[in-house]
Amino acid sequence: MKRDSNWPPLRPRSETSWCVFDLASKEHELAALEEKASSPELWNDAEAAQKTLKQLAEMREEVSSWKELSQRVTDLLDLADLALEESDESVAQELETSERQLQKEVEQREFELLLNGPYDRRDAIVAIYAGAGGVDSQDWAEMLLRMYLRWAERRGFKTEVLDLSEGEEAGIKGVTLEISGPYAYGYMRAEKGVHRLVRLSPFDSAHRRHTSFASVEIMPEVADAVEVQVPPEDIRMDVYRATGAGGQNVNKTSCAVRLTHIPSGIVVTCQNERSQIQNRETAMKILAARLLELERQKVEQEKAKLRGDHIEAEWGNQIRSYVLHPYTMVKDHRTDIETSDVNAVLNGEIDEFISGYLSSQIGKAA
Repeated sequence: MKRDSNWPPLRPRSETSWCVFDLASKEHELAALEEKASSPELWNDAEAAQKTLKQLAEMREEVSSWKELSQRVTDLLDLADLALEESDESVAQELETSERQLQKEVEQREFELLLNGPYDRRDAIVAIYAGAGGVDSQDWAEMLLRMYLRWAERRGFKTEVLDLSEGEEAGIKGVTLEISGPYAYGYMRAEKGVHRLVRLSPFDSAHRRHTSFASVEIMPEVADAVEVQVPPEDIRMDVYRATGAGGQNVNKTSCAVRLTHIPSGIVVTCQNERSQIQNRETAMKILAARLLELERQKVEQEKAKLRGDHIEAEWGNQIRSYVLHPYTMVKDHRTDIETSDVNAVLNGEIDEFISGYLSSQIGKAA
């Protein structure tokens, strides 16, 4: 076996990856956070203390995972050198298999380095609304909900439905859920926009082809109250009886909450919890996320104007089409990435679309 300084392929890739990650700088940040967390004055401000401890936990996990990955790469490269010296083909084949697995992990970490927006590391709040298309669109909204729940499950993310409005016949009118995990918002922001479904309608007695639409909103979770301040006088709260599942108490008492943010006109509802207080807390959480996203959009629009970008109206300009008839195809109209395996996509295999879109946006937000 002939020695090649670039074998396995992971060697040059790994050398650039650790330069980009800058482990020494991260370890310095970690040390500073540990010192801050050990301060006797830490709990003088409970909210700030919790934020510091959360940052510390995230930084420890990030540094530890990169160190562990770095050690695995080093071990693999050492074994590769040994195999080359001894010309052991069987060991070389095993190493190539291990190298491919490790290569995927390194590529994933490299991609995460691109998720460097101010909110990308945060949890995501996802809102899905049925659009034009009647019952078919409500069914389509529920299919999208299932797709995102499956995607989150594949990644080991936690999910919680914060509010759900069921359709009269089938599907859902709208749903708001929280996806919690590393870079949840960074990934999910690629899904924001209008999603279009073309299929033979199961709700049409003539079994004709229907086109349905659903919109997806993605918002970063608000880290603390300082980020988004909502004066009480800016909110109008209405209470009403909840509808749908939830137990006898839900339908007998006025525990559902509707919050209206008067300056912006944003309306948020919540009826999933059993008490009015819990529903109000959840509604406030969603409202804060919407206001943060609204502010983020304003900043991005100003940047776009300065760059001379053309800003498209979102509704009516679908980001992705899912066609089940007369052929099968899912196509992302922003990147032209497509696949004929519609079932896999609807079962949560959407990473190719997410990574393709996010990669296409590198440098555009600067």
